[in-house]
Amino acid sequence: MELEQNQRSWEGYVNWRNKPALRGRHGGMLAASFVLVVEILENLAFLANASNLVLYLRQYMHMSPSKSANNVTNFMGTAFLLALLGGFLSDAFFTTYHIYLISAVIEFLGLIVLTAQARVPSLKPPACDAATPCNEVSGGKAAMLFAGLYLVALGVGGVKGSLPSHGAEQFDDNTPSGRRQRSTFFNYFVFCLSCGALIAVTFVVWVEDNKGWEWGFGISTIAIFVSIPVFLAGSTTYRSKIPSGSPLTTILKVLVAASLNSCFNSRNSSSAVVNMTSSPSNPHSGSRKQQAGKEASNTTNKEPEALTNTLKFLNKAADQNNNNPIYSSIECTVEQVEDVKIVLKVLPIFACTIMLNCCLAQLSTFSVEQAATMDTKLGSLKVPPASLPIFPVLFIMVLAPIYDHIITPFARRVTKTEMGITHLQRIGIGLVLSIVAMAVAAVVEVKRKRVAMETHTNNNNSLLGHDATKPLPITFLWIAFQYLFLGSADLFTLAGLLEFFFTEAPSSMRSLATSLSWASLAVGYYLSSAIVSIVNSVTGNTSHRPWLSGANLNHYHLERFYWLMCVLSALNFLHYLFWAIRYKYRGTGTTNNN
Repeated sequence: MELEQNQRSWEGYVNWRNKPALRGRHGGMLAASFVLVVEILENLAFLANASNLVLYLRQYMHMSPSKSANNVTNFMGTAFLLALLGGFLSDAFFTTYHIYLISAVIEFLGLIVLTAQARVPSLKPPACDAATPCNEVSGGKAAMLFAGLYLVALGVGGVKGSLPSHGAEQFDDNTPSGRRQRSTFFNYFVFCLSCGALIAVTFVVWVEDNKGWEWGFGISTIAIFVSIPVFLAGSTTYRSKIPSGSPLTTILKVLVAASLNSCFNSRNSSSAVVNMTSSPSNPHSGSRKQQAGKEASNTTNKEPEALTNTLKFLNKAADQNNNNPIYSSIECTVEQVEDVKIVLKVLPIFACTIMLNCCLAQLSTFSVEQAATMDTKLGSLKVPPASLPIFPVLFIMVLAPIYDHIITPFARRVTKTEMGITHLQRIGIGLVLSIVAMAVAAVVEVKRKRVAMETHTNNNNSLLGHDATKPLPITFLWIAFQYLFLGSADLFTLAGLLEFFFTEAPSSMRSLATSLSWASLAVGYYLSSAIVSIVNSVTGNTSHRPWLSGANLNHYHLERFYWLMCVLSALNFLHYLFWAIRYKYRGTGTTNNN
């Protein structure tokens, strides 16, 4: 039986020449290692620009601060949302192997456009000074700028939607060692993502600030270009899942069939309804086996033998009348119905992670502004506030190997289970850490404001009237605490989400499901902007001054905002517990009671 399962796990996979993948020759940690190296280069190329792009738009494209910030937010949000497109195409029409190559080439072309514009003065708005007014980029130059940016966003989306799934596909679902190696892969995927980010926010940002943006864009262009031959070098070791058609079509088909059959049955209550079981008398089973023959070769999960009792409404999608099939053109198999149920059951988990990513958005906004008012010296070195993301990045790089090699084995010995810490437990730990991070951020802001008040009082200045151009006598390392907690939360949740979605999703929808991790990040950034606007609107109507407005940060009630985020995160965690405790892992039938 075990040998049969192992052999079946290799069916439905092909090598780079579209020939059947062979056990022992394709897949495994060696193949995944190429993906990890590529992730370093890819994330370096993306974050090298995204982390400092607002400065480029303000200083060289002469956009206003608010417009620059909005354009950066739109660019990053679009890039992460387009991961859904990359995941969809990987499942429906192409392999993850081909989607990565196509996406990397698109990102490369976009970076060439941006590099050329940064290099050639005639492609940028004229330089301005006290005697020359600044004219915002417009016309063909603006079209070139946004064409380059959104080609990069399209390429990044395709890469994010295909690369994690491609790496995870290299491991065997049906062996404990394969599942453990896949878990290790996701831990080191986040580690390599952080390695690329570290190089981006230190070396490349320094090059952009001191040598010119053409060099910064040039480094990103070289990085994504080099990633292509590195990826191709592993071609002979890869195995790729055969695309099995549009997962969205399957989802829509089941929902429509369930609705129509429900309406028909309500009008014809006397009609006989077939009992869907795996017995030979089930007239749907023959049809199901014929339709699912191809899909069965593409999945490593055992085909369900009967409809389950969860989301019973969808069971009607597989109901038929013995003598007169209803809407045979949208007839659904038991497997299709159960696959759609799984997708619907993971969506609440996805929704509960959005608030965490909303908290993470504060790292690149208010936390940087806090640090800018503080003493950023480390000995003789003055640290730019924009380089503060180095703290969570370094902490993730330290914690990821510790988690994989120390914490997880210890948890396996304690719990006597293969996973040690389940995916949902890991995500829950990340959500708890985000609550702690927001509480720490609020306490640090109270301390910063107290120092500011004492400093201005000693200097006979008003806190609100002072321009806050001089750094306060308090080290910016206080801000590092909230960075460390949020960095830890990101490690637990992102790696847990990627593995959870890949493991739980039906084989035909894995890339699309894994892309939800990136979509959660995008929605979290958008939600952060919405919450700030709502807070200002509400507090502006109920008090003399909105919490988050003023000439400088000392005018803000940022500590109140952080406490609000802490409360919202706590409520979100309770919401998460409601769904996580009731969730049944695919193929186990057990809930996450731990």
